[in-house]
Amino acid sequence: MKINYLTLIVACLLTAQSLWAQQDVPVRIGVDGLTHDHISGLLRDFGKRTDIQIVGIAEKNKTLVERLAKRFGFDPSIVYDDLETMIEKTHPQGVVAFNSIYEHLHTVEVCAPRGIAVMVEKPLAVSNEHAAKIAELAQRYKALVLTNYETSWYPSNYKAFEMAVSDPQIGAIRKVVVCDGHKGPREIGCSEEFLAWLTDPVLNGGGAVIDFGCYGANLMTWLKKNEEPVSVTAVLQTLKPDVYPKVDDQATIIVAYPDCQAILQGSWNWPVDRKDMEIYGSQGYVKALNANKMVFRPTGEKPEEEVVLPALPDKQNEPFAYFAAVIKGEVKVLPTDLASLENNLIVVKILSAARQSAKEGRTVVF
Repeated sequence: MKINYLTLIVACLLTAQSLWAQQDVPVRIGVDGLTHDHISGLLRDFGKRTDIQIVGIAEKNKTLVERLAKRFGFDPSIVYDDLETMIEKTHPQGVVAFNSIYEHLHTVEVCAPRGIAVMVEKPLAVSNEHAAKIAELAQRYKALVLTNYETSWYPSNYKAFEMAVSDPQIGAIRKVVVCDGHKGPREIGCSEEFLAWLTDPVLNGGGAVIDFGCYGANLMTWLKKNEEPVSVTAVLQTLKPDVYPKVDDQATIIVAYPDCQAILQGSWNWPVDRKDMEIYGSQGYVKALNANKMVFRPTGEKPEEEVVLPALPDKQNEPFAYFAAVIKGEVKVLPTDLASLENNLIVVKILSAARQSAKEGRTVVF
């Protein structure tokens, strides 16, 4: 058979051109809910991004819609009363959930059968029951379900992971201490719409134990490459019952593994905002102090060193660029990644065990 090489070359060039053109097309994103105040991180760049396009929003609170539309400059006509209608009218490729944790399950129930990728704000679910249903839907429909944490985009955490796990310089991990939180959601001025469910034991699943305990559970599961702990012990307290009468505002969770231990401290009582992690190995330690700053001692004999790290590479340094890249197939999600469903199913198990431990006054064995 005679091959026309000129025709073949032209065909290859046209195919490549088509693929390049597809890469330049922004990913169509829908938003489920506006009651989570983290929505500002997405809406503040409304209309300016080239990697994503917000095509529709599902939110029934008209007062909230009006206030945010005025603040961020989006057209209220792209807002629909429910997720199903929004999807039918706008055909998004992915949906980001900024509703209550309890409503995450409904978001996945609607999106997964339609082949629409989902990214929820942390944590994945309010309970093991909800998490199991989400996992079943994801498996049945081969659907992508990711969970977003602010700390997933911290260069310091990735450098700490490198020094402790992928290229160990501090010896075997023995103890990890993760501290997250702030003065309290009421104290820092969260919106009333956010507070309405954030301080509800059903809609949020708990207080500080869920809101900030999840960060440490996520990071520790990452460090242990999805190994489940052997036990969880927790103490939950409400130090400000006049402000948070229904949920805890102080949480300490001890997560035990056969070879190490993690102490996860989530609080609405810190005097300052904090999201930091300390990893102690058999020979040294590394401390991620904030997003970019860290200190470390590779061995106990060397002096402590400090380093300020640059931002992570594009498509790995913020949630929405990452979500778009995953949908396009430019980035692959591994089961052990911070955003993965596998990691976050374990996170929900740890948080559920923490609540059980505190309620029953005992250690919960996995």
